[in-house]
Amino acid sequence: MTIDTQKVKEARKELNMSQGQLADLLGVSKVTICWYENGDRTPSLEHFCKLADILHLSLNELAGREVSVVAEEEEEYQIKLPKKDLEILSELKKYRKVYKSLYNDPKRTMKLIDKRMK
Repeated sequence: MTIDTQKVKEARKELNMSQGQLADLLGVSKVTICWYENGDRTPSLEHFCKLADILHLSLNELAGREVSVVAEEEEEYQIKLPKKDLEILSELKKYRKVYKSLYNDPKRTMKLIDKRMK
């Protein structure tokens, strides 16, 4: 099982928690938390579940999986997105041509953008 390293770091910071504080709550060393956040180590299943509880994340969020949201016709629903993701989408939509290209063929467009940035 993989862990969304960015999600761990963001959730910890949102809770104004240091790596040391999170380590104490999880029962591991500060270095272990650093490894989790850098993607150098993957937590055991027990620590994975406990980490999700401490950081107030679902197991799917912690694993970096998208959660499907289905609503009946007139029901409202909400999904949580990190502020940074919303900022990126907002900026991206200002560039209609790029946005449309990403929408139609995200893999190819990202390869072209990456190639241009090198």
